[in-house]
Amino acid sequence: MAKVTLHVYDLTNGSEKMNSTVVHINKIFKNGIGLGGIFHSAVQVYGDDEWSFGFCEEGTGVFSCPSGKNAMFTYRKSFVLGKTNYNIFKVNQILRELRREWPGNSYDLFSKNCNHFCDEFCLRLGVPKPPGWVNRFANVGDTAMEVVGNTASRFRQAKTEIVSASKAAYRFLFCVANNVKTDMDDSPRNSDTGESPNRVQAAFVEKCFY
Repeated sequence: MAKVTLHVYDLTNGSEKMNSTVVHINKIFKNGIGLGGIFHSAVQVYGDDEWSFGFCEEGTGVFSCPSGKNAMFTYRKSFVLGKTNYNIFKVNQILRELRREWPGNSYDLFSKNCNHFCDEFCLRLGVPKPPGWVNRFANVGDTAMEVVGNTASRFRQAKTEIVSASKAAYRFLFCVANNVKTDMDDSPRNSDTGESPNRVQAAFVEKCFY
C-alpha cells in the first residue's frame, strides 16, 4: 500500500493585483464561510513528485513536478486522502492511461480542469476523492445549494464581502478562460496595433479587476 496525498495551491500566477484578489477570495470563501475558492491541486503517490493536469496545445496535459513546489502557484496545504492498494507498476499504468485520455487541448476551466483530473486519478487509485471545496467554483450548482443552506445570520455578517469577492472571482475566471491560450503566441508584435501580445494580454487582465 502507498499513501496518497493531495497538494492544494491558491491559483495565483498573474499580476500582483490578480494574486491579491485570488488570495482574498479564497480567504473569504474557504476560511471564512467554508464554501471553497479558486485552487490548483495535484496528487502524490509513490516517490517525491505530484501529478496534475493543465492546458497545452499538443500532447498530454498530465504533468509532474516536485511535490508542494509548483512554482506557478502559491502553496496552501497538503493532506492524506488514504492509501492505495496498487503497487507502483499498476500506478504507472494508470498514469499512462490518464496521459492518453487527458490531452492538454481538452482543458476546460469549468468541466475538465486540474481538480477534475485529481478526482479521476483518486477514483482509479481507489481512495476518496478530494473534498468538494477544492473545486467548488467550477461546480456552480453545488455552490448554489450550499449557499441556500447557510443561515441568515451568517450571510448578514459576510454579505458585503461575499458580493465583492464573487464579482472579482467570476471576472477572474472569465479572464482565464478567454486568455488561457494567449501565452502560446510566438509573434513579437500585433500586426494591426504594433503592440506586443504580452502587453495586450496584461492590459486585458488588468481591466478585469477595475
